[in-house]
Amino acid sequence: MEKWNQTSSDFILLGLFPQNQTGLLLLLLIIFVFVLASVGNSGMTALIFLDPRLHTPMYFLLSQLSLMDLMYISSTVPKMAINFLSGQKSISFLGCGVQMFFFLTMAGSEGLILASMAYDCFVAICHPLHYPTRMSKSMCLKMILGPWTLGFVNSMAHTFYILHLPYCRSRAINHFFCDVPAMVPLACMDTWVYEYTVFVSTGLFLIVPFLGITVSYGWVLFAVFHMHSKEGRRKAFTACATHLTVVIFYYTPFAYTYFRPKNLRSPAEDKNLAVFYTILTPMLNPIIYSLRNKEVLGAMGRVCGMFSPRKK
Repeated sequence: MEKWNQTSSDFILLGLFPQNQTGLLLLLLIIFVFVLASVGNSGMTALIFLDPRLHTPMYFLLSQLSLMDLMYISSTVPKMAINFLSGQKSISFLGCGVQMFFFLTMAGSEGLILASMAYDCFVAICHPLHYPTRMSKSMCLKMILGPWTLGFVNSMAHTFYILHLPYCRSRAINHFFCDVPAMVPLACMDTWVYEYTVFVSTGLFLIVPFLGITVSYGWVLFAVFHMHSKEGRRKAFTACATHLTVVIFYYTPFAYTYFRPKNLRSPAEDKNLAVFYTILTPMLNPIIYSLRNKEVLGAMGRVCGMFSPRKK
């Protein structure tokens, strides 16, 4: 572990890659993924906003997922790239707090928005006649504001506590961004109570939504198996498979990272897993939802037609 000037209030991020040619190539790959994720998620958000046919609860929720993914990846990759290219590994005390706040907000909110999307799918397939009343504008607004609000409150609490811990040891964070599990070991006080709190809050933001998703899709699959229409069954399976793929990509590395006992954790493994849920997943989500969704592909054609020059 690198030593750090104890008189400085800054932290140091040890980063993800070594400062050599291999590290540079890997960084360029990460930047390429970042560009794809930024274009994909901003494009998906703009597409849903511009196309009136996509102004439905399902796509409004999808636009929030895309917005969260865009902010998610933007909170980590730019700083990592700047530090590597400049050779400076430091991050200010305030910068660390801001980065942690946005990361935790998006991490908590995304799990809840995925549960909201599962409920929307459940109502659409299992209770289609009641869909307009159950997924009214006010209900849709609550399903959007709820995840943002809860993610914000949870993030504020953790960020405030972490930044008020006494760091009398090394300020070198063995990660490529300011993450709670990587910062807690640097505190010079007993933090077992807070670590238990982190475990509980992570459980609330991961296990509870996951149980909701599991129950929703349990009912959905039950309804699908009793459908007489092959076309209806195919569409329902496609919608379920798309959303479940995103859920698995999001929950699996997160749960493995935060629910492992401390004695089984390693910084290298935590960083590799973090690449998956902070960088790769935000890139994959818009690809998964667009390539397997005819309505999104149709909207792309209509929106592109709006801006293309018309022949006289």
